[in-house]
Amino acid sequence: MAIRGALALRKRQVLILFVLLGLSQAGPESVRYSVAEETEIGSFVGNLARDLGLGVEELSSREARVVSDDNKKHLHLDLPTGDLLLNEKLDREELCSSTEPCVLHFQVVLENPLQFFRAELHVKDINDHSPTFLDKEILIQISESTTIGTTFLMESAQDLDIGRNSLQNYTVSPNSHFYIKIRDSSDGKIYPELVLDRELDHEHEPELRLTLTALDGGSPPRSGKTLVLIKVLDVNDNAPEFPQRLYEVQVLEDTPIGSWIITISAKDLDAGNYGKISYTFLHASEDIRKTFEINPASGDVHLRSSLDFEVTQSYTINIQATDGGGLSEECTLLIKVIDINDNPPEVTMSSITKIIPENASETLVALFSVRDKDSGDNGRMVCSIQDDLPFSLKPTFKNFFTLVSEKALDREMRAEYNITITVADMGSPRLKTQHTITVLVSDVNDNAPAFTQTSYTLWVRENNSPALHIGSVSATDRDAGANAQLTYSLLPPQDPHLPLASLVSINADNGHLFALRSLDYEALQAFEFGVGATDRGSPALSSQARVRVLVLDANDNSPFVLYPLQNGSAPCTELVPRAAEAGYLVTKVVAVDGDSGQNAWLSYQLLKATEPGLFGVWPHNGEVRTARLLSERDAPKHRLLVQVRDNGEPPRSASVTLHVLLVDGFSQPYLPLPEAAAEQARADPLTVYLVVALASVSSLFLLSVLLFVAVRLCRRSRAASLGGCSVPEGPFPGHLVDVSGTGTLSQSYQYEIITWREYNCSNSFRRQRMVALQAKASKIKPRKRYELYLRSPAEEKSQ
Repeated sequence: MAIRGALALRKRQVLILFVLLGLSQAGPESVRYSVAEETEIGSFVGNLARDLGLGVEELSSREARVVSDDNKKHLHLDLPTGDLLLNEKLDREELCSSTEPCVLHFQVVLENPLQFFRAELHVKDINDHSPTFLDKEILIQISESTTIGTTFLMESAQDLDIGRNSLQNYTVSPNSHFYIKIRDSSDGKIYPELVLDRELDHEHEPELRLTLTALDGGSPPRSGKTLVLIKVLDVNDNAPEFPQRLYEVQVLEDTPIGSWIITISAKDLDAGNYGKISYTFLHASEDIRKTFEINPASGDVHLRSSLDFEVTQSYTINIQATDGGGLSEECTLLIKVIDINDNPPEVTMSSITKIIPENASETLVALFSVRDKDSGDNGRMVCSIQDDLPFSLKPTFKNFFTLVSEKALDREMRAEYNITITVADMGSPRLKTQHTITVLVSDVNDNAPAFTQTSYTLWVRENNSPALHIGSVSATDRDAGANAQLTYSLLPPQDPHLPLASLVSINADNGHLFALRSLDYEALQAFEFGVGATDRGSPALSSQARVRVLVLDANDNSPFVLYPLQNGSAPCTELVPRAAEAGYLVTKVVAVDGDSGQNAWLSYQLLKATEPGLFGVWPHNGEVRTARLLSERDAPKHRLLVQVRDNGEPPRSASVTLHVLLVDGFSQPYLPLPEAAAEQARADPLTVYLVVALASVSSLFLLSVLLFVAVRLCRRSRAASLGGCSVPEGPFPGHLVDVSGTGTLSQSYQYEIITWREYNCSNSFRRQRMVALQAKASKIKPRKRYELYLRSPAEEKSQ
């Protein structure tokens, strides 16, 4: 297992020193450009498209970019034109110091497919620096016995420019004792030497003040000046001597500030002041003076500031020993800085793709470069990422790497990856740098919407207000963005006769359902339709669900009295024999209610009566019965007010007025009208039937019953009637039923007719007729009843 793990780790690690694939993809040779330092930003450098033999469109389509080796953006590539422009002012001295030529290396990176071109930018020097003396005053002590022609070394000026723009000459102010001689060194620099041209006389002129001028070769030239103070000394015939001309020492770059480096020592054979030696740095740059210091008396060299191998690997220091008589000698100290692993690797991202489509495979995620300022093993690096990610690292060119996805990703399984690029060096101790890239997986429309339910059942009460919110449907989509944004719609109804477009609407954004009009339970108890949810992907995906709407009944119909009819004509009069016993059935109030359930449960109540306590109404079936035995003392005419009330909330009611006439002569349950009622009946020319209909919750059936009554009334309107109680001439065909205890009709009625003439005959005939009818009634089958009615002379004649 350990061997297998090591092999897996090795596959993930990429050494920066390997060029590998990148070398084969780079251009065959470098493209070279040049520009003068301090050139303005945006200045034209060259046309990269032309120089690389590429079209401008190709540069844009392949996302060309410029990457500098020092990770700085010196140049800008204008993709629309292919021009290479300066992105910042360049300072040659800051970039290259005294190195010549000053070359900035960069690469041109093309993607899709990946390709590299090497290029160089030569920064040309301009004369933007004047020669500068680090010391404002140079002190030279010269013995008066010094022979003519003796030369004296002087501190040189510093000029950051190079070539002809660098330091070219020295001059000294006019005087009678000295002139300047220029000495060339092996490093290409010039140093001024003061040459004695005339003997000095300490007694006559103990000191001289000269002006030393340094000139560069620019056009126009620049110059710098310093004061030379010459003190004329007495005779000193021995100069200091070093035991060796070159001293070498190695110093670790993490040496603490103030540490002792080396001691430089010289000897002088003179005695006294002429043998006393002082040590100084000679021709030392500002960087040397800032980094090191020497004790003038002891020659001890100490570290003044921190060393950095990555900045300067070695220092060459000229040290001058001068005795009290002004004679001097020089030696060279070479300090080599030893590298330690004090710099972690650096990661520079050139391009990052932060969003990857979930169906894309082998997609470039990042292009980056790595470097380590250390040297040797301290600068060798290994690059890796986590093992459990579907991404891999690939070396490209020189120190560049690409991070690519290995396969297509699934956003619904994982929408975000945090990829940590780890770069570790091979030093001791090992240093490492980590850079984390967050990659988001963008969505494609690969999931259809899904409803939370396959079917929905909604309830809403009838007589609703239009645009009432009756419920909602909801669907979800596992995708994201527009692919998960849903639009709801109504599907065409399966029943082509269902006016769905006028019944409901749906909010396309949130799935809320609204009733477009007031619903009527009696007309439509339930309806069903389909809804769809469609996402906004391309192509769009959708799903469907069924919605069933059940209309809840409201108590919006009052009871309707079918019998007796209350049409404003002369009221119907019920006949009751005085010999009737208690509980005698006087009549029955028949009513129906168009609602359903408890909204259609009817109850009956006697509100008013001419003689309270004589009659009663059964609350559940509407039967009007005598409450006690009748007597001769009871008034013949009675008026009853009966209320029919449903069980809804709030309850609704209707009332009916009954007229009862007490008569003598028969004691059967159903009697003909007495003669006294005939005159009241003549006022109404219409014929009224007793209509006993099936009480149904269906408003359609109720409508048919009412229509039937209306038609029959019209057909009989021209016949003369006996008041409001005229009845049809023969028995009904059996479709009319009696009222049960629940208020619903259940038994058929049949009717016998006697003429007005027959009724007006002698009492004996009337009694015989009654007896015959009673006998006939006693033979009727169970569940059948007969009633006796009168037919008026006018009706008799019309028949």
